[in-house]
Amino acid sequence: VQLQASGGGLVQAGGSLRLSCAASGDTLFNYALGWFRQAPGKEREFVAAIRWSTGRTVYRDSVKGRFTMSRDNAKRTVYLQMNSLNPEDTSVYYCTARHSWTLNWDSASEYTYWGQGTQVTVSS
Repeated sequence: VQLQASGGGLVQAGGSLRLSCAASGDTLFNYALGWFRQAPGKEREFVAAIRWSTGRTVYRDSVKGRFTMSRDNAKRTVYLQMNSLNPEDTSVYYCTARHSWTLNWDSASEYTYWGQGTQVTVSS
């Protein structure tokens, strides 16, 4: 699977952005797709994941209620709608995928495929 992320940019605190990740290659039905982020000098951290077959989503606590992950079957694309952004959300965001759902959905080591990052910068 190849992943192409887009949609990052510069936004003021309180604003919104929508990230997209287009997947090509394998059939996605049994896949799990996720978003991670990494700020300078920090470890990569889990943001959200979706189970393609059911649409079930999971989120890190700090983004619950602000971020929404979704998928479009026809476009083979996942989205991360980010609302009420704050400067702590500033990071490079990465799209990732693995062949099946995992109970360790928040661990970067569980994921096999990674797209290039897209920068999200939130100004105060």
